[in-house]
Amino acid sequence: MRPQTRILYSLPARIAVLGARSAPRPTTETSQGASRGYQGAGPLAWLGWVVTTLLLFAACGGQENGNGADAGSDVVNIGYSGPLSGGAAYYGRNVQSGLQLAVDELNEAGGLEIAGRQVRFRLVSLDDQYLPNETATNARRLVQQSQAAVIFVPHAGGVLAVQGMNTRDPFRFLLMAYTSEPRILESANPLTVMIPPRYDHYAGPFTRTMQDRFGKRLGILPTTTTYGRAWTDVVTREWQAHGGTVGRNFGVDYNTTTDFSGVVSQVLAEKPDVLFLGGPSQPTALVVRAAREQGFKGGFLMMDQPKFEEMVTVVSLAELEGSVGVHPQESYPASGVHLFVANFRQRVGPAPVLVSEIALNYQAVHIAARAMALAGTTSDVEAIRARIPEVVSQLPPAIAISDIRHVNELGHIVRQVYGAHVLDGKYVPLPIPLGAEPTDTAR
Repeated sequence: MRPQTRILYSLPARIAVLGARSAPRPTTETSQGASRGYQGAGPLAWLGWVVTTLLLFAACGGQENGNGADAGSDVVNIGYSGPLSGGAAYYGRNVQSGLQLAVDELNEAGGLEIAGRQVRFRLVSLDDQYLPNETATNARRLVQQSQAAVIFVPHAGGVLAVQGMNTRDPFRFLLMAYTSEPRILESANPLTVMIPPRYDHYAGPFTRTMQDRFGKRLGILPTTTTYGRAWTDVVTREWQAHGGTVGRNFGVDYNTTTDFSGVVSQVLAEKPDVLFLGGPSQPTALVVRAAREQGFKGGFLMMDQPKFEEMVTVVSLAELEGSVGVHPQESYPASGVHLFVANFRQRVGPAPVLVSEIALNYQAVHIAARAMALAGTTSDVEAIRARIPEVVSQLPPAIAISDIRHVNELGHIVRQVYGAHVLDGKYVPLPIPLGAEPTDTAR
């Protein structure tokens, strides 16, 4: 196995690197519900982002690409191509933090025995700035230079870009896809594992909840990314199917817009009962604030990108009253959540916000590593993929985090999903039916 030659930053060096990245560029694509960074944020917001990132990485070993993989052990590289600079850097760092947390945990336990040898792990991270062509380039580098058999990609554009190559030599690898975009399942790629819930399953329950509480006139003010447009199409169809009316699309680029008051005035002129919103958490919260300041009393239907636990750092929970969105991770109604939260807080302290990007990618590293152990190989990607259903059926509660049902034939990890309805200042769990998948036979 080729030794790792990438530079590992010390903590002071990372401060300099993060400072150099503090002027992000807009992204062209978004994926699974996440905060994607916020280009329009002021210096204080960016200072908070840098501090939070440093806290997480210091707690996770202080090295960007892993720790604990000492010279006396066989080392397996796990690849990651995601946005570590630019407008989506906040999101990319959250994903990376979850991956690193799991790698450190595995190594601190001595690694895993695989085919009779003790194996430790290293996370090798490459920045793709949310650009699919860069994702494809990074994937080739991770396979050729780092011999990564497992690569994590956290955005739909990047996943779709590498699905055309990951099943063919010389670039075969198991693609761990962190995106809720159901299109990635359409190719039936046998070496793709889809980690989070599909976003289209949220639309029905969210629509019924909002129409029952507020009325049937929907205002449209989402982000204008490819992902935002896809979400808008799904919500529009669902809203109209339940007898509602949909206004004009006033979508804007949440990554570049800093003042939402004008466009909020335009959408409120149509007298909606509910506003459909969604982009990175921080700008989404600013849209909420602008709407409340202009007298809007209705509800907010959020796509799965913004997170309540991040939005409440910008607006009050009272301003979010009536909203529906993804349930906060720290209080998620699943059997193993409290164990994972306790472990997370013990390791990183009270400051970093715990979101699903951290939790589910932490879980996915454990799944991939355990699949290697069961398969008795760190390089046969088909054998590793074949063991994943068995692994997810046996995860201990602290790693299971959410209640996983099975892995279907297309590689989607199907789990019990909950949204949240903000009601009287509390997050009320909203069960999301699993819904139909293109194929839903366990494998």
